[in-house]
Amino acid sequence: MLRFAVRSLSKAPTTFANITAAKMSCDTNAYKFESLAVSSPKEHVLHVEFNREKQLNSMTAAMWSDMITCFNQAAKDADVRSIILSGRGRVFTAGLDLMQAAQTLQPAGDKDVARRAFELKQFIELAQNSCTVIEKCPKPVLVAIHGACIGGGMDVITACDIRLCTEDAYFSIKEIDVGLAADMGTLQRMPKIIGNEGLVRELAYTARKMGSAEAKECGLVNKVFSDKDKLMEGVIELASMIASKSPVAVQSTKVNMNYARDHSVAEGLEYMKSWNMSMLQTEDLMKSAQALMMKKTPADVKFSKL
Repeated sequence: MLRFAVRSLSKAPTTFANITAAKMSCDTNAYKFESLAVSSPKEHVLHVEFNREKQLNSMTAAMWSDMITCFNQAAKDADVRSIILSGRGRVFTAGLDLMQAAQTLQPAGDKDVARRAFELKQFIELAQNSCTVIEKCPKPVLVAIHGACIGGGMDVITACDIRLCTEDAYFSIKEIDVGLAADMGTLQRMPKIIGNEGLVRELAYTARKMGSAEAKECGLVNKVFSDKDKLMEGVIELASMIASKSPVAVQSTKVNMNYARDHSVAEGLEYMKSWNMSMLQTEDLMKSAQALMMKKTPADVKFSKL
């Protein structure tokens, strides 16, 4: 096996000014949604924002549908190599739009119980799929959380790859306070993220707020920033770094990490073997090796679209 000596190269400091002035490589005209705003702050980086600011980015069936369409579209977009998810306005999201949910959950006259159950099943599946689509998207999804992250917001962020937040961010599995169990993925994903089922049970049973410091300590978030401007600078810089790497390598890594999480080590290794017997034949491997030997960074390499 070849060994390469790699040294760090100095980079110009990243500022919010040069981030927002960056070249937009993704055709965001193709991403038009009622509840989401989509932009491209850096080359190969897509930024998706919850765009129901006046409603505190509360979640509706229409928003879930937009999320499913958006992330499925981004998954197939060869210009997109990493994705940022954030919320406009004062908070990341206040969770479920209770007014709309009440109308959906309201018993409809004398309708047969079984038929009503099938209707609710479709409603729940739509909600779940709005999170699962993020997890299944082969492009890494980085979520930037500020202010409140409540209820359905927890389901969303636990489906993302990397979580960053502001100091004023707080997290609450709020469903218990409105008479239901969280059903969009928090209870299934969060114990695997933080490795502490007891803490997840406490949060789920009590709906108490968990601050940014505790979220960082337990491993829910990777890093805490002083304010939203600093948060966005940091998340865009990280997303851009990921986007500069081989898309074959990055997306292969996400697919296999997701598989390994839900399977045994032996099964994960077998799946990896089958996967890489194809992917090791990529031109990206030679391009990356040549760049390392020439003491260049992956950002200096022009990787082909997938």
